[in-house]
This record gives sequence, C-alpha cells and structure tokens, in this order.
Amino acid sequence: MGDPDLLEVLAEEGEKVNKHIDYSFQMSESLSSRETSFLINEETMPAKRFNLFLRRRLMFQKNQQSKDSIFFRDGIRQIDFVLSYVDDVKKDAELKAVYYILSRCPFGIEDGKKRFGIERLLNSNTYSSAYPLHDGQYWKPSEPPNPTNERYTLHQNWARFSYFYKEQPLDLIKNYYGEKIGIYFVFLGFYTEMLFFAAVVGLACFIYGLLSMEHNTSSTEICDPEIGGQMIMCPLCDQVCDYWRLNSTCLASKFSHLFDNESTVFFAIFMGIWVTLFLEFWKQRQARLEYEWDLVDFEEEQQQLQLRPEFEAMCKHRKLNAVTKEMEPYMPLYTRIPWYFLSGATVTLWMSLVVTSMVAVIVYRLSVFATFASFMESDASLKQVKSFLTPQITTSLTGSCLNFIVILILNFFYEKISAWITKMEIPRTYQEYESSLTLKMFLFQFVNFYSSCFYVAFFKGKFVGYPGKYTYLFNEWRSEECDPGGCLIELTTQLTIIMTGKQIFGNIKEAIYPLALNWWRRRKARTNSEKLYSRWEQDHDLESFGPLGLFYEYLETVTQFGFVTLFVASFPLAPLLALINNIVEIRVDAWKLTTQYRRTVASKAHSIGVWQDILYGMAVLSVATNAFIVAFTSDIIPRLVYYYAYSTNATQPMTGYVNNSLSVFLIADFPNHTAPSEKRDFITCRYRDYRYPPDDENKYFHNMQFWHVLAAKMTFIIVMEHVVFLVKFLLAWMIPDVPKDVVERIKREKLMTIKILHDFELNKLKENLGINSNEFAKHVMIEENKAQLAKSTL
Repeated sequence: MGDPDLLEVLAEEGEKVNKHIDYSFQMSESLSSRETSFLINEETMPAKRFNLFLRRRLMFQKNQQSKDSIFFRDGIRQIDFVLSYVDDVKKDAELKAVYYILSRCPFGIEDGKKRFGIERLLNSNTYSSAYPLHDGQYWKPSEPPNPTNERYTLHQNWARFSYFYKEQPLDLIKNYYGEKIGIYFVFLGFYTEMLFFAAVVGLACFIYGLLSMEHNTSSTEICDPEIGGQMIMCPLCDQVCDYWRLNSTCLASKFSHLFDNESTVFFAIFMGIWVTLFLEFWKQRQARLEYEWDLVDFEEEQQQLQLRPEFEAMCKHRKLNAVTKEMEPYMPLYTRIPWYFLSGATVTLWMSLVVTSMVAVIVYRLSVFATFASFMESDASLKQVKSFLTPQITTSLTGSCLNFIVILILNFFYEKISAWITKMEIPRTYQEYESSLTLKMFLFQFVNFYSSCFYVAFFKGKFVGYPGKYTYLFNEWRSEECDPGGCLIELTTQLTIIMTGKQIFGNIKEAIYPLALNWWRRRKARTNSEKLYSRWEQDHDLESFGPLGLFYEYLETVTQFGFVTLFVASFPLAPLLALINNIVEIRVDAWKLTTQYRRTVASKAHSIGVWQDILYGMAVLSVATNAFIVAFTSDIIPRLVYYYAYSTNATQPMTGYVNNSLSVFLIADFPNHTAPSEKRDFITCRYRDYRYPPDDENKYFHNMQFWHVLAAKMTFIIVMEHVVFLVKFLLAWMIPDVPKDVVERIKREKLMTIKILHDFELNKLKENLGINSNEFAKHVMIEENKAQLAKSTL
C-alpha cells in the first residue's frame, strides 16, 4: 500500500495536468504486432514537472513498485511482451509448441510475401526480445509458497569451480535448459573423462623423455665440445648468415628429446586406439541417453517441427509430400544454385586467404631469420642468450605468435560472413541451416588453425635442396631448414602456442564478454536491476545466448579435439592441456548460462548431430597424420636405421649417429651470391642430409642410406596405419553401438506396448459383442481343451 498523503498529492497533481496528457493506444490488424505507446505532451511545463515528480517517486519506491507494476523501471514504458513458460515436465512438449507457433505465426504481407514469426518481429524491432524466464535469483533459493528455484540449485551444484571434481547434474540441466543443451554438457563431460586417461599416458611419456634426456646419445654428442663443437655447419641463409658450430643447438636438442624419443611411437599408436574407444563408448553413452530421456522416436518429430519460417516466407511453390500427402512449401533447386555458387566461392576465397596469410608468415620467418642471425652473431652481450635462444627458436616463437594473431583476426570476420551466406541459401529446416553453417565454419577453421601445423610437420625442411643448390620461395627467399635434431620441436612450439592461446582467449572471452555487456547495460540504466526489479526486467538485462550459441561451443570443442588427435605424436602433453581447459570450460559455461544469459528456449536433440561425423573423419585422419609425423618429422626412423644397419659400435650402437646424419659440402662449391663474404680457415661445412661427399664421383647426390631411410619411413607408415586401423575396426565390431541392457529394455517396452494394445482391442471386442468375461474365458478354455484332445488323438 502506498502512503495516503502521497496518493492525495498525486491525485491533485494529476487533476491539474490531466488536460495536458495525451494517452494514445494504437492497435494493428494482427494481434502479434500490437503496439502500445504512452505519449506525453512536452509543450507544457506542468506535465513535465508531474512526469519528473512521478518518476522520482517511483525510483524511491522500486522495491514496492516492481512487484506488481506492468511498467519498466522508468515508470513510463509499458511491458509489451515476455515469452515464458511453466517448467512442467508433463506439459513440456506442449509449451515448446507454444514457441513453435510464435515462430511461424504470420503477421502481415510485405511486397506480396507473407512475413512469419517472432524472429522477424524481433529483427524489425517490433519487439525488443522474446525469452522464457529464469526460476528466480541465482544467489538465493525461492521462498514458500514459490516452487523450487532450479536456477539457484544449478548455480550451487554446477556453476561453482570448487565442484570441478563432481559429476554434473545432467538431468536437472536437461529439465531446465532442454535436451539440446543437456546433451552438449553430457558430451563435454564424457570427452573430459576420456581425456583423463590420454593425459595420464601422455604425461608418463613426457616424464620418460625428461628422465632419459641426459642419457640421450644424440644430444650428448651435439653438446660435446670435442664432437658438436668441432662440426662447422653451413650457413642457414645467404650472405648475411655465417657458419656456425653444431653445439650451439645443444639446449634445443635436449628439449627435442622430450617429445622425440622411443615413447613417441607408442603414444601415437595409443592415441589411435584411444580415439576409437572414445567414439565407440560415446555412441553407447548417447544411445543410453536417448532411452533415459525418451528420445528414441524423436527423429520424425524433429523433422516436423523444425521448418524455418524464412523458408516458408520465401517459397512461392507448393509440392505434395509423398509421406504426409499434404501440400508443403517447396523451393526449386535452380533458385538456390546462384547462392550455392556464391557460398562455395566465398569459402574458397577465405581458405585461400588463410593460405596466403600462412605464406606471408613464412616469408616473415625467412626474412627475419637473417636479421636475428646477424644481430645475435654481432652482439657480444647476447653470447649467454644464444645458448638457449637460437635464431631458429626466436624466429619460430615470433612467427607462431604472429600466426596466432592472424588466425584470430581471420576467424572473427569469417564468422560474420559465413552466417550471412548460410542465411542467403534459405535452408529448409534448422537442421539444414546448422549443417550448412557447420560445414563452412569447420572447413575454414580446419585450414585456419591447422595449416601452419601441417606446414611445419610435412613441408618445412623437406624440400630445402643442399648447399650450392638451394630451393627458393618466389625465387627470392631460401626455403626454411629444420634444426639438426629435426622439425619436431618447432611443431611442438607451434602447437603449444596456438592451442594454449586459443583456449585461454576462448575462456576469457566467454567469461568477460557477457559480464562486460551486462555491466554496461546496467550502468546505462544507472541502476542495479538484479535486486530491485521484476523477474522479467532482470532477465531482460541479461545477454541473449542466441540460436548459434551452442554451435560455437561445439565448434570450439571439435577444434580442440583436432589438436589432441591430429598432431599428438609431436606433443604428448596436448591431452593434459585439453583436460585442464575442459575442467575450466564446463564451469565457465555453467556460470555464464546460470548468471549472465537469459534462459534459452528449450529444444530437443537426440545426438550431437553432424559433429559426430566430423569427429569420425578427424579420427581416421589422425592415424595418417601421426604416422607421417613419426616417419618424416620425428628423428626416430633415421636413428633406428642407423642402429640396425650402419652402427659400428657394438657396445654403444648410437655412438657416431650425429656425424653419420650430416653430409659434407666443399665451401669452394658455394655460388658467389650465397657464400659469406669473409674468408675462413676451413674448407668444408656440414648440412643435414644423406648425400655423397665432394670427393665422390656422384658428389651431392643422395646416397644409399637416404633410400634405406626413405624405405623404412614408408614401411613404418604402412605398418602403423594397418595395425591401428585393424585394431580400430576390431574394437568397433566388438563394442555394440547400443548397450545390451538398453536394447533389452526397449524390446521389453515394445512388447508391453503390444500387449497393452492387444488387451485394449480384446476388451473393446468383448464389449462390442456383449460377452460376459467369465463366460468368454470359459468358452476359450473349452475350445483349447478340444484342440488338445484332438491333437492327442491324432
């Protein structure tokens, strides 16, 4: 109740200015587009004073006004529309069909075409938003007689980081946000659990490399002043770069052994098996989820309900559906072909742009390497730094950071363009829309995030040539060479920077972005609405999750899955980094959904959709990529060939491997435009390759050991792929897609359904015939006895 004196004052003031206030209500022909306006004549000062007085009084009485008011916080703007529903499991399907109707309700005709649905009204600003309401505040439980505040329960038991080690309340998530969001968190949780086993094995492999680092013969020889210190290496760039001694890469060779050792092969094979187990067990988990959440027969319902209103509005033709025998909207293929061509051209153009940017980064590395090399050679103060920060490592680190920045920039712009192009294709259903957008975004992100890793793994240092006959990029920049210990450490550096940077940037963005927007919205309103205003105003101030919010969550997870599987042979700690990120990711996602976003419109989904096919494709590709990484990027195969075929030391077979892996070049054979200008007192230099020495009749041609190593690499790839694929197929055959107990439950329920229908039809038949149940049973028993007697007589 308000203050009586205040009411009298308001009444008196109201009578004074009543003639100056104009109330205008406008109603359009369609109910869904009703507009209510409250217009105040600003020409008279009494009206303005009354309005200001009223607003100030309301500001002081917010805690009372907000309970029953139908106005927003300013006391002037009336609430037009809030979409909300009662959280009742029994009525869940009916209430979701409330939103289905709103999204397809025609509200007018423009340019001869029907305009459909609430989305169109939101885009035209007829309504500012449409959303279901949260149960209540997330920081306090509901008070009787109000129903249980599930938002508070989720925040307490799911959205707090201190609960990272506990199981997620999946059923409650499903009930509150719907099956589509629920199954995402089931997938993310299951993926995180499976990552734990890969992380443990990867950490064990890393520890093995750490413990064996000091006993590695190759790095020991490189670091030895009498061996590596006496080996003069050929310049790594033309003219500017000088000759260098092999022991300058001592620390880099030790670090390389952390990830390039005997356990690398084991871990690559293990991850090929792990990814198979993950996908097969996920299919079982998904099948069990379909049964428990009553989604077994959801496919037909989804196809029926997910017709896009944009498609309906744009269709001028109708076609008879062969299944339903009803006329439905139909768009001929020829009307879509131009947009398909534009879509394909756009994706191709942007992927070409990614490749171009990668080439630009390579050019940066090639041009800057010479600068780093000459600068570090000439500056005596950097002598201590050169022991751990060589020109190769410096160039690799700065190039990787620059590449990561370019990746983020390209990804930001492509997200906007791909969404617009997909919309222009006018997909028929939401499922088609998401599938088309998924294909575009995944293809681009695959090229964007992985192209630099593919370059380092399979191209860098493979087509260098040799001193005196180097290969050049655009006939200007000499091709990059790998470290004498191989390119694996550079691949590891590239992978670590991109993967870690993406995960940190993603989590910060997901946490800060909605928090900052909500803070700015409240600041703009000059108040803290969370504790003062009505439920619908509090939710209105929150950020909208959007129809593609879940799409980007899946895309982020699948991209991470690629880092974990495609290049894991070069970085056994990748599963551990992914595990740590996902533990944080689950709680960040839970926190932002319960505190920073409006409640999403619940929708059903019986699987993770097209993402499952993408995961299977990446799993198959990962077997090939890891096999090639071990064979061509790692130094494992050359060491094994030397161990079994070329070693001359029976007690220490790997002694002399470094010298064996480096070929000899005569400095006099250098072309004038490539050799350093200063004269030296040595006549030869070394380079990484298997070629004949300058005093041989086949000088600088590949020797027999090169072909032995190449044959061993190809043999390893074939053997590893066949072994891993054989195990994958055996595991896929042995592990059923649907658990046995779930199959039995489904069969039992179908049998019970048939029995119930049979009993119902039987009772209905008896009622129609007017037969007494006892007499009918007696009659059936007599007939059965007669049949048995006749059978025994025969």
